[in-house]
Amino acid sequence: MVYTPDSSLARWKLLARADVLVGSAVSLVLIIGSWCHWLPLGLTEVFGFVTGGICVWLTVKENVWNWPLGIANDIFFVFLFLSSRLYADMTLQVVYIILGLLGWYWWLYGGEQHKELRVGTADTVTLAIVAVLVVISTVGMTVFLTHVKDSAPFWDALTTTLSLAAQYLLTRKLIENWYLWIMADLIYVPLYASKHLFLTAILYALFLCMCLAGLSQWRRTWLAQRDVALAIS
Repeated sequence: MVYTPDSSLARWKLLARADVLVGSAVSLVLIIGSWCHWLPLGLTEVFGFVTGGICVWLTVKENVWNWPLGIANDIFFVFLFLSSRLYADMTLQVVYIILGLLGWYWWLYGGEQHKELRVGTADTVTLAIVAVLVVISTVGMTVFLTHVKDSAPFWDALTTTLSLAAQYLLTRKLIENWYLWIMADLIYVPLYASKHLFLTAILYALFLCMCLAGLSQWRRTWLAQRDVALAIS
């Protein structure tokens, strides 16, 4: 079979449609199973799973509607982490809500002449500042969380600071956000599993896979933008 650009595009559309169908089916099963007590899962965790999965999928697609879905996801996780005594992660969700509102605005109007923001890369200064803030914040937060008897002070602090840094870079639509999300997710999966939040651990494993896909997709977008800019100049 000879693949043409049109056939390749059609294949990707079919795959995207399959993603939506599978995701919708899984979400419906989880919600109904939890609601009817057929599954040993709380509704809060299920809705966090569903909205989180959709949010990251939309982010990979560079779709601005990831922001309102993300805000809904943050609200569910505030209550979930409160019940699990993961106080830093709970507070992180509140900050996410604020950054989500900013990201929603910046993605729509943060580009040149207040137009849609385009995918970009962070400069060296920005990355250096982010790295220093992550280290300092992790140390300080670990001390505080140990004092308030958090159940996993260091890991909770580290994932919190990594996630905050990643979320900031995401609001600015910078590719490097994916590297920080990947680092955080590699810690989140075993952390949540150790707290018996197995559905949430599975969700973050899916996040990890989608982050890898997002990194690849955004790099392709950025390279295409760069080629167009070079051709124009």
